[in-house]
Amino acid sequence: MKQYLDLCQRIIDDGEWVENERTGKRCLTLINADLTYDVANNQFPLITTRKSYWKAAIAELLGYLRGYDNAAQFRAIGCNTWNANANDNQAWLNNPHRKGEDDMGRVYGVQGRRWQKPDGTPFDQLRKIVDNLSRGIDDRGEILTFYNPGEFELGCLRPCMHTHTFSLLGDTLHLTSYQRSCDVPLGLNFNQIQVFTLLALIAQITGHKAGKAYHKIVNAHIYEDQLALMQDVQLKREPFPSPQLIINPAIQSLDDLETWVALEDFQVEGYQHHEAIQYPFSV
Repeated sequence: MKQYLDLCQRIIDDGEWVENERTGKRCLTLINADLTYDVANNQFPLITTRKSYWKAAIAELLGYLRGYDNAAQFRAIGCNTWNANANDNQAWLNNPHRKGEDDMGRVYGVQGRRWQKPDGTPFDQLRKIVDNLSRGIDDRGEILTFYNPGEFELGCLRPCMHTHTFSLLGDTLHLTSYQRSCDVPLGLNFNQIQVFTLLALIAQITGHKAGKAYHKIVNAHIYEDQLALMQDVQLKREPFPSPQLIINPAIQSLDDLETWVALEDFQVEGYQHHEAIQYPFSV
């Protein structure tokens, strides 16, 4: 929690104003931020200075791991974050590759589970990683990436959290996650939850201890219409202790994640929080 609040204050103190062409808004912007999550000791990085809706973040992660490409699939598992990008993004609505309502195209999990090789056949990055780690193999390339510039025009949105690198040291698994752009007041806690949960899940299904997750952000920003709420409300609140994430121990394989796992298999214990803050969302 302290890392999050310190980053918010750094952006306010050291950030520079940048015009964002996509949203038409100014952002107070900081380049390079590093966060670390102690997954081994289950210090779940859930924001306590406002209510955070952690279930949607985990549902979205499950959708990525399953390779979903349709907003309706995400809604079915409890996540509504793709509705706007799939259906209200005018550039995507005008894109000839869009297949119809709720179609997201080749974004995020599609790349992770069905990266297209030069011969047109799919390559399952996640399956390769899980198979290797389950056998105790780390080839220094256990990398899951959603960033495919050659297919940007085939999807509704470039990935923000774009690459995850797993590292095995002895029987302990670590994760380094890379994010090109981050809406800190609204989106960062979503991303924190996903980085933490991804390491916890992959460690569990590959039979390893979870270590630390390292979260690297290139462009961390606060939109102009979010600044007052951050300065005058959230940063004036005292944080509560970190809660813990409880994952159903019956989840033992990638096949489990692909089939029966649901939000009911995740619980958060000890979550104390202040009231929610309605930060503006920029599409």
